[in-house]
Amino acid sequence: MDLPLVDFADSPERQAATLGQACAEYGFFSIPQSVIPPETLPAASQAIAEFFALPTEEKMLVAFPSDGYPYGYAPLGYERLAASLGMASPADLKETFSVGPDTGGGSLGDDPDQAWVRSPSLWPDRPSGLRFALEEYFSAMAQVAEHLMAVMARALDLPTDFFVPLIDQPISSLRAINYPKHSSAAPKNALRAGAHTDYGTFTVLHTDQVPGLEIQDSAGNWQSVTPNPDVFVVNLGDSIARWTNDRWRSTLHRVTTASSEQRQSLAFFHMANWDAFLDCLPTCQDAEHPALYQPVQAGPWLKEKFQATGSVSSESKVVVSPPSESAAT
Repeated sequence: MDLPLVDFADSPERQAATLGQACAEYGFFSIPQSVIPPETLPAASQAIAEFFALPTEEKMLVAFPSDGYPYGYAPLGYERLAASLGMASPADLKETFSVGPDTGGGSLGDDPDQAWVRSPSLWPDRPSGLRFALEEYFSAMAQVAEHLMAVMARALDLPTDFFVPLIDQPISSLRAINYPKHSSAAPKNALRAGAHTDYGTFTVLHTDQVPGLEIQDSAGNWQSVTPNPDVFVVNLGDSIARWTNDRWRSTLHRVTTASSEQRQSLAFFHMANWDAFLDCLPTCQDAEHPALYQPVQAGPWLKEKFQATGSVSSESKVVVSPPSESAAT
């Protein structure tokens, strides 16, 4: 399926109308890659390709130092995304490298638990340009996110600056993902990324042209998203679903083994402020549509969701060897 395009060059009213319809119907839409500087994406893509090509022992130098640490390298078999929904599944067939917001060493609030989200990102020595490339990409995505939140406010009949005090110190993160080439040695029923919803406001995803992303439609059927080299894919997260009283969808999605080829992506997870409350928006509830969720504080709720997916126990971890040359042909 092709996703609706929210073009930043359109009028604010048209952007809001297109986005609002897509969010209600699919929970997914696309935006042009031209919304960020032209050199930013190629530099980040090249840097993560070089990082994932390093020997495993070198990548492990920046591995999560402890269970539940939010940033760093996670090897193949570490994560099981379906666990966030209480679903049993094999470990995901991917490796990741995650970085967090640059807080400049400053405080995001008085809650000592916020030390978790302020944990320093772990940067490898190689490739030498990785940190600069990903920090530039992170900064560009943050600007895109601010624009999207203003469009979302308009689509929800709110002032365009409504979300500003809720996202002015966001706890967003960036994750580079490598899905190695695989063969028939992959465990039965394994997925490159298990079925899950995202937790934040939305995710801005860049992926290469290898297929595999699927979203679940309102009838419960899985639909394959057609790769498009000119757009970013945006999907809503659980935070927006709570804010909008499920008027907008946080859609179940997964990455399948439809192709055995290596696949790489960059996912920018936009989050609200740590201390922002996710409670039903005034335009999304009335006498006929009471609030479906109790208000929760975004940061602690996110931390709980995040820590439910990581550190697959040693008994359930898998190691998938790269296919042999004969198997790859």
